[in-house]
Amino acid sequence: MGTLKKYTARISYRGLNMTQCIGFIGIGIMGQAMAANILKAGHPLTVYNRSSEKTETLCEAGALFACKPSLVADASDIIILMLTGQEAVDEVLYGDEGLLAGECEGKVLINMSTVPAHCSREWAEKLAEHGLTLIDAPVSGSKAPAELGTLVILAGGPEEVVRNQEPLLLSMGKKVIYCGPVGSGSSMKLAINLLLGIMMEGMAEALHLAESSGLATETLIDAVASGPLACTLFQLKEEMFKTGSYPAQFPFKHMAKDMQFVVAAAEKNGALLPLGSELAKLFSPAADASLMDQDFAAVKTLLEKNRDS
Repeated sequence: MGTLKKYTARISYRGLNMTQCIGFIGIGIMGQAMAANILKAGHPLTVYNRSSEKTETLCEAGALFACKPSLVADASDIIILMLTGQEAVDEVLYGDEGLLAGECEGKVLINMSTVPAHCSREWAEKLAEHGLTLIDAPVSGSKAPAELGTLVILAGGPEEVVRNQEPLLLSMGKKVIYCGPVGSGSSMKLAINLLLGIMMEGMAEALHLAESSGLATETLIDAVASGPLACTLFQLKEEMFKTGSYPAQFPFKHMAKDMQFVVAAAEKNGALLPLGSELAKLFSPAADASLMDQDFAAVKTLLEKNRDS
């Protein structure tokens, strides 16, 4: 395990620090930065990731590594999940040596993964049987805001529990928006990501039209940035559009997954989403496999490929 300080038995931080002991599961693009900010805020932190090497930087900074999710439950007062979706959460909760095999009574689970609202509500009911209270708290923001601690956190759950956890949540973000009962945070995240996808695809189309008309990419970006359409999102993607290289801040595959959740939620709730329905055909799990690990701004390459085909 190299530099990892590892849990091999059930132990707890209790009594060592007046600060809440935090467990964090899911050390990916976002989770790495979010967990680092929790450490900077002074919380004792225990981390778990299926690929343990991704936790090494955090462990060098003072986190402890748990070799299975149940040990995260044992060591923590509050447990945070930042995973890829429903299947990953189910595995962490219910799998062999999952969280529910550990000590859960009286603890809070904050799921910051993007999932359908019905999953959050179902988990809340099942977890309550084990003494766990669920907050669904996905985030608005990608890699850079996660690193800077400027995420917007969209929280659903018992309001008093959410308010009690605001100091912890604000170690990762600049604002906590209370959205309502369990499932409300998940619903809000899908609405936000629908708008995010529409904005990004719209910018890609504008660039595609400008370039096909003989205008320079830089000139279109300058025109957008100089007027009322200027926004942080386009600023974050500016270099990508100029170079045609799309290193992942928010991977295409995650937007593709989320857009299928959006369409399903619209069908379930009777919402009409003409743009969203078309967008889900572009941001699709069936899209070119080479796009999946690129940033979702790479949707522009789909327009270019369709023009050339």
